[in-house]
Amino acid sequence: MNHCRAGCFSITLLSLVAVASAGPVSLSDNQRHKLGDLVKSDPEARQQFEEIRNQADAALKIEPDPIESIRSEGKLQKDPEKIRTTQSLRDMPRIGALAFAYAVTGDAAYADKTRQFLLAWAKVNKSRGDPIDDTNLESPIVAYDLVRVACSDSERATIDNWLRKTAEAEMGSAKKGAATSMNNWHSHRLKVMGLIGLLLEDRKLIDYTVAAFKQQIDRNLKPDGSSWDFHERDALHYHVYDLEPLLTLAIAYQQAGIDLYGHTSPEGASLYKSVQFLVPYCDGSKTHAEFVGSKVAFDRKRAEAGDAHYKAGALFEPTSGRKALELAAFFDPSLNKLAVALSGTKAEHYSSWRMVLNQVQRG
Repeated sequence: MNHCRAGCFSITLLSLVAVASAGPVSLSDNQRHKLGDLVKSDPEARQQFEEIRNQADAALKIEPDPIESIRSEGKLQKDPEKIRTTQSLRDMPRIGALAFAYAVTGDAAYADKTRQFLLAWAKVNKSRGDPIDDTNLESPIVAYDLVRVACSDSERATIDNWLRKTAEAEMGSAKKGAATSMNNWHSHRLKVMGLIGLLLEDRKLIDYTVAAFKQQIDRNLKPDGSSWDFHERDALHYHVYDLEPLLTLAIAYQQAGIDLYGHTSPEGASLYKSVQFLVPYCDGSKTHAEFVGSKVAFDRKRAEAGDAHYKAGALFEPTSGRKALELAAFFDPSLNKLAVALSGTKAEHYSSWRMVLNQVQRG
């Protein structure tokens, strides 16, 4: 494989001709070309891609480490199952980096390695219908969309089957009337199901996701911008954890021509208002002591076990909202400045790969 750097971009557009369009979960054919142009012409975008490609180059030398059952939700940091899961989930950013490296360069070595990782996971991993565990599969879903055209029929059948069973397990785990069918769990459940539905062009999953997304806005988000989880946990940490999957899903569906971000509940709740609720705590004009009034015993248990993230009274860290703001900036570019400021870098526009993708997906 050619490991050149700046000089490689002179062949990027020619390479992309051989890479077919993927779909709304990742990048359209036109967006791939725009991404190649941006990486070639803009130093900040090129720097972000260099980080992606460095990850991809390192991943070329690593063997997949799939796990049959992701087990992180509800477990303390020292739990053996959580430790094993954390180790295995190191594959996730590797898979994403490999796929985006392929999307930009067209280098088949990246696609081949992405397929190796995806097939390894597809043959081993089985969903238990736990959305907090399955939300970790976002990267493989997006990566598969980027390399699916490079997979054989049998490879596609294997990976499609894995993802379809994951979506079915998630749909089956949504218990009517349960808190986990309207709190942050459901936001993550909808993200997983919705992305898989788009990728597999499954109309049943797509229709379910659209209807359930709107219902989630109606039930989980408040007209003042706060969320059910914020009040239940007394923590912006969980408000952010609600927003991230909903925004991720809304971006993908916007790519498919379906406006989820613009939905407003009869009472006036919306994703826009809930992002704006977060902004003052990220720009420093407000502070919030986290978990002081949490109604969930596990939050106290984690704090007692030494997890500083759940210590009652610790102030919300503004940088914890950065990812949510970067995602929201896809719809509201006025958030770019704050998102970049939270990165702590000298960047002016592209302080993360997400910000680069916003530019090419938005246009």
